[in-house]
Amino acid sequence: MSKKSIYILGGFILFAVLSRLLPHAYNFTPIGAIALFGAAYFSDKKWALIVPLAALWLSDLYLNNIVYTAYFDGFTWLTGGFLYLYGSVIMIVLLGYVLLKKVTFGRVLGGALGASVIFYVISNFGVWVTSPMYPPTLEGLVTCYVAAIPFFHYTIAGNVIYSALLFGGYEWLKFRYPSVLPAFVKS
Repeated sequence: MSKKSIYILGGFILFAVLSRLLPHAYNFTPIGAIALFGAAYFSDKKWALIVPLAALWLSDLYLNNIVYTAYFDGFTWLTGGFLYLYGSVIMIVLLGYVLLKKVTFGRVLGGALGASVIFYVISNFGVWVTSPMYPPTLEGLVTCYVAAIPFFHYTIAGNVIYSALLFGGYEWLKFRYPSVLPAFVKS
């Protein structure tokens, strides 16, 4: 990876990550869009996984006023929603690998909507499994999903808007300044 390519993609992703630190509605975050964007444009696919997971983890450290040991002390982090939240990000990256081999408006919109559904299904399943708030029954699972519906539109809005900003901004940059486009990035 050239320095120029790292700066360009890194700048877009840094913008999105920093926006997570601004006040926002629950679930209106850039993480799904970052996962899709990385899957679409990083030629080295490990970075498509590393970047959104690192962005989520680092911003969680700041937002939740937690320290490193809160996640990793005695493997207690395995019992919380951590695995489901981060697992949903991994699944969104995998969706991006499959769907965004060619970047088009329809595929980006489909990816943003698919990312929203993946996050909703996996993260709320994690809430049901790990929280004593819902009984470990089918009725408890349904109740958990129903309780999360008021937040689902924020997930959709966040993924669609941040995907539009990331993909649209990058495609505009590619169109406006074609010499700036790094050679490593697939088109």
